Amino acid sequence: MLVSALLTSVGINSGLCVLFFTLYSILRKQPTNYGVYIPRLIAEGSSKRRSHFNLERLIPSPGWVKRAWKLSEEDLLSTSGLDAVVFMRVITFSLRVFLFAGVIGIFVLLPVNCSGDQLHDIDFADLSNNSLDVFTISNLSSGSKRLWAHFSAVYLVTAFVCYLLYYEYKCITGKRIDFFHLTKPQPHQFTILVRSIPVSAGSSVSESVERFFMEYHPSTYLSHMVVHRSSKLQSLIKDAKKLYKRITHLQSEPNQPQYRHVGLFRHSVDLVDHYGKKLEDIEENMRLERSEVSLATQEVRAAFVSFKSRYGAAVAFHMKQSINPTEWVTELAPEPNDVYWPFFSSSFMRRWLSKIVVIVACILLTILFLIPVLVVQGLTNLNQLEIWFPSLKSILTITFVSQVITGYLPSLILQLFLKIVPPIMEFLSSIQGYICHSDIEKSACNKVLWFTIWNIFFATVFSGSVLYQVSIFLDPKHIPAKLASAVPAQASFFIAYVVTSGWTSTSSELFRIIPLIWSLIRKPFTCCSDEEFEVPSIPYHRDIPRILFFGLLGITYFFLAPLILPFLLVYLCLAYIIYRNQFLNVYAPKYETAGKFWPIVHNSMIFSLVLMQAIAIGLFTLKKLPLASTLIFPLPVLTLLFNEYCRKRFLPNFIAYPAEVLIKRDREDRYDPKMAEFYDNLVAAYQDPALLPIQFSANSDSLNSPLISAAQVRH
Repeated sequence: MLVSALLTSVGINSGLCVLFFTLYSILRKQPTNYGVYIPRLIAEGSSKRRSHFNLERLIPSPGWVKRAWKLSEEDLLSTSGLDAVVFMRVITFSLRVFLFAGVIGIFVLLPVNCSGDQLHDIDFADLSNNSLDVFTISNLSSGSKRLWAHFSAVYLVTAFVCYLLYYEYKCITGKRIDFFHLTKPQPHQFTILVRSIPVSAGSSVSESVERFFMEYHPSTYLSHMVVHRSSKLQSLIKDAKKLYKRITHLQSEPNQPQYRHVGLFRHSVDLVDHYGKKLEDIEENMRLERSEVSLATQEVRAAFVSFKSRYGAAVAFHMKQSINPTEWVTELAPEPNDVYWPFFSSSFMRRWLSKIVVIVACILLTILFLIPVLVVQGLTNLNQLEIWFPSLKSILTITFVSQVITGYLPSLILQLFLKIVPPIMEFLSSIQGYICHSDIEKSACNKVLWFTIWNIFFATVFSGSVLYQVSIFLDPKHIPAKLASAVPAQASFFIAYVVTSGWTSTSSELFRIIPLIWSLIRKPFTCCSDEEFEVPSIPYHRDIPRILFFGLLGITYFFLAPLILPFLLVYLCLAYIIYRNQFLNVYAPKYETAGKFWPIVHNSMIFSLVLMQAIAIGLFTLKKLPLASTLIFPLPVLTLLFNEYCRKRFLPNFIAYPAEVLIKRDREDRYDPKMAEFYDNLVAAYQDPALLPIQFSANSDSLNSPLISAAQVRH
């Protein structure tokens, strides 16, 4: 790729960013768009819809940037939880890493690369027509003493990243413990989930659970709640809520049409009466379904078991409950509002088979995704395009067109294809047997991350058949050499990818294109203008892998092609401001994992370091600098030892809280007068929402009054 192609890509994306920022500053002020740009403030009552017009609405203003910048970590913790704090620390961690690497890369390594003559001398008079390869390590000749600058940079950046990783792991571990001490007693701290419950003939699941825990945990056992199959009932309740909203809206808005013409002869129907009858039918179906769900035959062999102390729940969780390890399987319970009720797999065998099915599905998706990757690789090569599309040969000779196609279009196509990956991975994780949204999202986060690394990084670097890519990793002895020859060759593509995918995706996150379009489409068909809307939660499984993948590109290419670092820093600065704004105005937490996403971040950065070191070993070997290659060998070993130390030192605190912390909180609770009320509420905390009683109005036969209460609808 030529410098001119990169400049074209930068110009297009810079223009898009400015356009998004300007439109956002105007659109966020329009009352009709409040549900898109400030739904959290609307839901919390911090902002109200203003109907009167004023000229200030049409003038873009940067005030939101100042508010996002001034948001402190303590404020973020109190409003959005520890998960949001950890997410922002991922961005600040990356900023620190690439500021340090940027100083070395731009002011030391880049001039060293430019001083080489392996490819050709740089023509500064015609800089735009130079290849980007002349700014990379490929421009240094074999055996050059200047390569020792890159050797030193690898050691310095590795040491700095490991220091920051240790500091962040220690800091977030401390915040996690502090967060636990500061929060009020929560149901999930006293509860475990028990699956694969053996049931003897003539007894129910509930009886088996009570008998077992009364016998083996008599001093700490409090209560239990058996899980039921209630998917059909949940669907009926959802339909009832929709009808209730329509009826209440028709009753509260006299200007709304109360009649509708239906049928062949277009006879008039009273809408309140019509919806009321439908609601009565659903109500009757709900009563019948609830009676069926309550039967013992609809019990799932799983139950939430609550204890009188946190320590009692921890003991039951850590200890094997049965001689047969596939029975009485325990795990920590999620928060009650984090439970994923639609899919509740209780069988050990079923969950094991589900994992195999998901693994196979991920492999097939990975293979199929190679098709757009190969198409993108063809777009980066004009000669290949002329072979594929000979009719476009005359158009491809136009300089601007060729620059857009080779510098901008490939990354844009990959970005569009990648949009479908997070929802697919979230769905696959949901059928894997996880029982809470947070576990589903963590699993999807891992899947999206490694899918992106394989399909975008390795598939681009090792362009070719699937068998060729697999054969590379089946011969580990030659992996460093193959990486060293293949990775630098794709430097220009990944620089353009950072500009296209990074800048555009972050700006579109602020602009919220999809929610805005959906809001405009559904507005004419929405029967209730003031209908309650759901405040979204940030999709960590989409955004964390993207940041980590750019982190991998930065660490891998900082010494190969340091020109990538300024573009990464621009991306991270945009992300820093934009995501702080989104936490303030858009996203509200739906659950709290207390920072459990950080081990994924740590493992990804360790992988990036080891990959970078493997490339360095192969590169110094190819460049005929065997001493440097030999001296790099201890570095991946030391990095992996450091990772093992962190895994032993910090990871256990992210799996479960230590006894020291639990017992201390239990002792404090002895003097809390509110604990008696908490235990009373704990008994029913994990009851399936579909089984909760629905409150009907006093006159349930009247079609002019709602059949279910507003409190139940908001539940």
